[in-house]
Amino acid sequence: MPRSPSIVPRVDHDTYLVLNDFGRLGRAWCEADEEGTDRESLLRRLLEDQYSHPVRIVAFNTAEGWSRDVTVDIADELRRRFAEYDDVPSSVQEFLETAVRR
Repeated sequence: MPRSPSIVPRVDHDTYLVLNDFGRLGRAWCEADEEGTDRESLLRRLLEDQYSHPVRIVAFNTAEGWSRDVTVDIADELRRRFAEYDDVPSSVQEFLETAVRR
């Protein structure tokens, strides 16, 4: 019996995805192109206010066979980078407040 092709991306780096709260519309994982799923791109997009209400961030690496919730790790990294930015988006401030409660 022929095997179907894998739907798992063949990426050699850790992949980060954001669960965003869209209010009445509910929560959904935000779409991202393959090139924009690394840690630095995620941090940049958060600080550029590209997510309205991020509530959870997960990372995975299919080549290494792991996945985990990295919400608190990303929140800590954002706090360390605050000094580099004059204005921190309100979406990031709200994200940090909720990440603390985890």
